[in-house]
Amino acid sequence: MFVQTQKTPNPNSLKFIPGRTVSNDGPYEILNKDETKNTLIRNILSINGVTGIFLGEDFLSVNKVDETSWEDIQHIIISYINEFYAEGNKCIIDKSNSSEPDGDFDEIEKKIIHILETKVRPAVAKDGGDIKFKEYKDGKVKVELQGSCSGCPSSTMTLKQGVQNLLSHYIPEVKEVLAV
Repeated sequence: MFVQTQKTPNPNSLKFIPGRTVSNDGPYEILNKDETKNTLIRNILSINGVTGIFLGEDFLSVNKVDETSWEDIQHIIISYINEFYAEGNKCIIDKSNSSEPDGDFDEIEKKIIHILETKVRPAVAKDGGDIKFKEYKDGKVKVELQGSCSGCPSSTMTLKQGVQNLLSHYIPEVKEVLAV
């Protein structure tokens, strides 16, 4: 098996593409190895300098601290991924995980969620990240950035010039987009 890697806009995040299903039930982020029993995720999170893992349908993004070099850890991560699939595992995450928050939404919130799901999420997934709707109140949309987007130097610009402009275009009531 050949695991490809792809740089993301965040220098502390690298996208790993194993050519197999990674998560068959939506995006999933894990920041602490004690949050999971999955051996692969625990092994990767045990690598010195790794701060989190984001799993998409066909990729996983690994985040690290500034002081750790990708040259020092990339080959270890690839080795863990290869070993995991060589053991016959079909996917890394097979767990129910709704991409939308629970609750009843009004019409504006439904429109915001639809635009985030159909227009924004596919774009940020290409960069190894994800965006989730959290709240809409008084013209302000709060979202959670995950994966490569979390802590990315260009995420503020992406939110303001990309997501905010897009949502404001389709939904005039939206005045600002904030990351939580």
